Amino acid sequence: MSTLASRALPVRTGAVGVEPRLLTVDERESVDDYLAGGGYRPLRNPERLLEQVAAAGVRGRGGAAFPIARKMVTVRSGSSAPVLVANGEEGEPASVKDKWLLRFRPHLVLDGLRLAAAMTGAQQAYMYVSDPVSADSVEQALTEFPAEGWNEIDIAVHRVAPTYVAGEETAAVRSIGGGPALPQDKPPRPFEVGVHGRPTQISNVETLAHLPVVQRLGADGYRAAGTADSSGTFLMTLTGVEHPQLLEVPFGISLREILVAVGHSGDLRGALMGGYFAGLLSGRVLDLPLDHGTIAGAGSGLGCGAVAVLDAGTCPVGVAAGVLSYFARENAGQCGSCFNGTAAMAAVLDALCTGEATGADVQRLQRWSTVLRGRGACGTLDGATNIAATVLREFPAEIEEHLESRCSSCPPPAVRRRPPYAVLTEGGA
Repeated sequence: MSTLASRALPVRTGAVGVEPRLLTVDERESVDDYLAGGGYRPLRNPERLLEQVAAAGVRGRGGAAFPIARKMVTVRSGSSAPVLVANGEEGEPASVKDKWLLRFRPHLVLDGLRLAAAMTGAQQAYMYVSDPVSADSVEQALTEFPAEGWNEIDIAVHRVAPTYVAGEETAAVRSIGGGPALPQDKPPRPFEVGVHGRPTQISNVETLAHLPVVQRLGADGYRAAGTADSSGTFLMTLTGVEHPQLLEVPFGISLREILVAVGHSGDLRGALMGGYFAGLLSGRVLDLPLDHGTIAGAGSGLGCGAVAVLDAGTCPVGVAAGVLSYFARENAGQCGSCFNGTAAMAAVLDALCTGEATGADVQRLQRWSTVLRGRGACGTLDGATNIAATVLREFPAEIEEHLESRCSSCPPPAVRRRPPYAVLTEGGA
């Protein structure tokens, strides 16, 4: 087992604009400390808590922002007892929030899993994780808490090799069932037919971490932070600044407020939103309220909460080329449209970086960013089309400049092949 206390993540942690609810510790939290802070509260009325979760408006923090109460109502109405999966397979290179929660506050996540089980009637659950330190931390936490505290739920840690696609919900179902951690076509979706053929609720570990907060604060207290559209707080992995940050912020705060709080100055050219999935926004993002409705209306998304800022010296075309190169390497290789489409889009961005692209290439990229959307078994191809579409829409002047001459700010090919804004090294520390 790893020496858990020594496995800190290379980020600075803190809260901006809100009293922290999740980022409340500096060292790994023991069960005694969690209990002393009010954790693992008795749950006398699961139905009432489910009503509170719905009223609180808790939405998924893994990317889709789907209301978790609706998920729970759906899986518990299935024909057989549901299975729960806490998805901690954080394959997104620009995000570390899930690793931090599992490494430092595993009992908060397990408490959320316990509450979700009570509200759905599930008796079997899995912690799905690729980071070895996170897996060790959860396994240790499971030995720390008395068995009678789990309300008859059986929790197993399922380890999987880290890949970008392994965190997709159907990939999790396949892996837990003994197959490869690769996405599969839908329908059926996991809430219909999932692990062992049973209705399965798959929730991001941060989403689950918010359930004990609702139990403690109630719906009104939970909504004291955030906006009507997006309630509560979220964990933001912020990169592109001098020191990568993991911050707890309220929905509705602006990126400008956050950057001022962390001491980042200088002109902002734009931002890579939602990790690699939600695309790029120009400098107009600086003063937009960071909530789901506003950012979706701007043509992007918050996704997993990861935001990478592009300063004045960073070329957005080079960033897009790096992300598309990553997708071309990391796609599952199962869908022809994704395998070929990501490679084709990456080639155009690469040609733009080297000054070899033509206007016809850009027209093809524009067309692919539209016609390829929704044609993969998972969201990887959609993420790639988001990158292509947004770099064309948000940075047209830069695209024209790249057609005229080679860009001096674009990184060299070897650098473009590295995952941009990746927080962790290959070893995971």
